[in-house]
Parts: sequence; C-alpha cells; structure tokens
Amino acid sequence: MSTFIAKRGAWLGFALAAILLFAVAPAVLSEFRLNLLGKFICYAIVAVGIGLAWGRGGMLTLGQGVFFGLGAYIMAMHLKIADAEIRGDDVPDFMSIAGIRELPSYWVPFTSPFVTVLGILFVPALVALVLGLGVFKRRVKGAYFAILSQALAAAFAILLIGQQSTGGSNGLNRFRTFFGFNLNDPANKQMLFFIAAGVLLVVVAITRQLMYSRYGELLVAVRDQEERVRFLGYDPANVKIVAYVTAAFFAGLAGALFVPIVGIVSPNDVGIVPSIAFLIGVAIGGRTTLLGPVLGALGVAWAQTTLSEQFPSGWTYAQGLLFIVVVGFFPAGVAGLFALRRRKKADEPPLVVDVEEKELVK
Repeated sequence: MSTFIAKRGAWLGFALAAILLFAVAPAVLSEFRLNLLGKFICYAIVAVGIGLAWGRGGMLTLGQGVFFGLGAYIMAMHLKIADAEIRGDDVPDFMSIAGIRELPSYWVPFTSPFVTVLGILFVPALVALVLGLGVFKRRVKGAYFAILSQALAAAFAILLIGQQSTGGSNGLNRFRTFFGFNLNDPANKQMLFFIAAGVLLVVVAITRQLMYSRYGELLVAVRDQEERVRFLGYDPANVKIVAYVTAAFFAGLAGALFVPIVGIVSPNDVGIVPSIAFLIGVAIGGRTTLLGPVLGALGVAWAQTTLSEQFPSGWTYAQGLLFIVVVGFFPAGVAGLFALRRRKKADEPPLVVDVEEKELVK
C-alpha cells in the first residue's frame, strides 16, 4: 500500500512539474526570463547527476565542468560549422579572423548532425568511464578523488584557453541556427526551453528509478560501508563507476542544451569555479534527496542572477557564506530539513486521553 501511495505521489509530482514548466512558465514569464529559466534548468540537470554521485554515492565530484564542457563544445562546434556552411565559408568566422583556413581534424566529424548527437551522448560518458576505471579500481576516494577531479577541471579549462581553434578564452559564440532552426525566432527559443524542461523531467525520472532500485540501495551501502560491501562479494568500484558515468552523461546533455539557449560557451563555463557552483546548489538543496539538487540549483542560479544585478561585488561572498552555513549547520540541505521534520512528526507518540479523565472533563 505504501509503495502504491509513493508511486502515485511521484506521478502527481511529475504532472505538477510538467504543468508548471510547459504551461505556467511560458504564460507568465517574458521571453528573456523564460530563456533565463532554460539556462537554470541546464544547471539543474547537472545537479541531479551530482546528487546521485555525491549524495547517494559519497563521491565529491568537483570536476563536473569537464563533462558539461565536453557536451557544450561538441554542440558549439557543430553549430559554428552549420553557420559557416550557410554563409558558404569553409571555416567558422572566428577561424577566418585568426588566420585558420582549414577546418581542424577534430572538428570534421561534427559537421554531421548525427555524429554530433552521438558525441554529446557518449563522449562525456566514455571519458568518465575511463577516469572511473583508473580511479575507483585503484581505490582512490575521499579528498584525494575530490582534488583529482578539481585538477582535471582546471586542466581542461587551461587547455581550452590555449587553443585558438576553440576560440581561446573567448570561447564559441554568436550561433545563428540550431539544426536548421533560426535561433533569433522567439518560437524556436521557446522550443529550446521545452526541450530542456523535458530533458530535466526525464533525468529526474531516471535518477528516481536508480535511487529506489536495488542498485540505489547498493550505492548507499558503498557510501556508508564500502569494506563491508566488498566483503559481501560486490565490487564497490563498479557501483561507483555507474553513478559517476551517469552523472557525466547528465552533465554532457546539460552542456549541449546550454549552448543554443545561452548563445555562448567559454572556458569560464567549464573550469573550477562553475564546477564548485554546481556543487553549492546541490549542497544547499539537499544532496541526499531527489528534488533537493534541482531546487537548490534553480534557487542558487536565480539568486546569483538577481543579487549580482544589484550587488555585483557582494554575491560571491554571500554564496560562500551560504555554503559554509549550510554545510556547517544543515548538512542535509533545505530538503533535508523538511524530511527531518516529517520524520520527527512520524515518531511522535499519539495523544492518549484517559477515559476516566475524559468523563471528568465532561
């Protein structure tokens, strides 16, 4: 019975989210604000994967910017090639300015939309698989894994800055089309928002299935008692790798959607700072819950946009202070507070009134 109620509650939650995203948001938000919400949704997609890997698996992933950047740059390369073909040029506009007359070899596969989609789906996941095999099979964990993933994000950003063929520190921008659709058309911008919203709902559904499956129980067991799980005959490395690859897959999708929605991707979007920003939203929302990372990422992104407009120099300090307060005093995040309150309410004994006392009151 409780399982049926939980499933019904989940379906009602998804239905409510769909109504808010597909009906209410386009009706009440301006074109600019709706596009901004689409950007925030991309961050939320990354946060869902971090919640699975960090909240359930205990892996402090400080390098999600790498996988976000891989998906984003693959999409950006295809869009720049498509724009150049429309103009009748052999190379994108920024390459012509830089004196590059021939398309670099690693750009050539992404002239095909089909290969581009495959690259977005599989390249971040394959990179995460290789890294996971190299790290988790050697039992690297805890702070060592966090430092390693953060160093990877820094190295990736530095690599991009030094490459003229990817726009250097300026990145790739000024996209005009998205698989044949004009990005200046408001209807197509709304279509991109709907795609991002749909992907978010699918990603949350997949994560929920993983969290409440036998694998999800095993992942939590690895987080809490890794050696005991190994003693029972399971390989904790394989369990971690699945969560890590899934989180990378989500981040790659988010990066690919981020590019046409925002219109630019640069090393500033894939380095250490954005990787930590992803983590802050998850920590504030509640890393061990399903919806906590989503709400935290949306809330932090909205606060950053709103407050940075009014207090440009103060948001960074406010963000750091908020992160310290949450980690120090509310480690389960905002969603964890509601879960704790419900648990305490359930543990309260029922109010018992003695029959004789009740008669006396009468």
